[in-house]
Amino acid sequence: MARNTEKTPKKPKEPGRLKQMWQVFKMTRRYDSHAVWIMALGFALPVVVGVVLALLLAGGNVFGIVMWILAGVLAGLLAALIILGRRAERAAYKQIEGQPGAVGAVLRSSLRRSWTGSEMPIAVNGKTQDAVYRAVGRGGVVLIGEGSKTRTTKMQEDERRKVLRILPNVPVTFINVGPDAGTVPLHRVPRTLGKIKPTLTKPEVLAVSNRLTSLSSSPLPIPKGIDPMRMRPQRGR
Repeated sequence: MARNTEKTPKKPKEPGRLKQMWQVFKMTRRYDSHAVWIMALGFALPVVVGVVLALLLAGGNVFGIVMWILAGVLAGLLAALIILGRRAERAAYKQIEGQPGAVGAVLRSSLRRSWTGSEMPIAVNGKTQDAVYRAVGRGGVVLIGEGSKTRTTKMQEDERRKVLRILPNVPVTFINVGPDAGTVPLHRVPRTLGKIKPTLTKPEVLAVSNRLTSLSSSPLPIPKGIDPMRMRPQRGR
């Protein structure tokens, strides 16, 4: 019996952790010119604090001085990485801002635990690709319009009537993400949701979410939300 001489193609090797961090850093620096300086400041401040504490508290003990400085360096690295993560997320969202499904990406990957939302919209204008998404949390029901505010407001009003028909005592809030003045930037959607005053308990949130599933319909003709944390920096031409 003849042997199969064809080799099974190997799966492409995923980049290591350091290489991934370097790719994220390059992408962030490309879209956020202030990121490097903010990271440098975030690193330098804990180091300076560590040196000052070493001089004040170590009492000339070399081991104590080294430990305080080392603690400052480690704290600086942690601060720089936290800043990189936040600025990278903002830069990634900046790339997809204005595209259909961008709000869905935020609802899928960046919501806090007290809020739930679907990456698929509950209403879509097939001609303009304007869409309305729904999030449920302690603050009630939030209808997020994606696109022109003048067009999505009517869609939000239609969806609010549907919600109030089955949940008359639940507060419904509008948020608009789009090119118009007064709208919420894409990366600020989670923070805006967090500022809404809580009016429901956790069991009530679950009950509201279950009731709203009855309003769900078949998937709408709009792309799913892009995952900004899986985006790769574009290569220069």
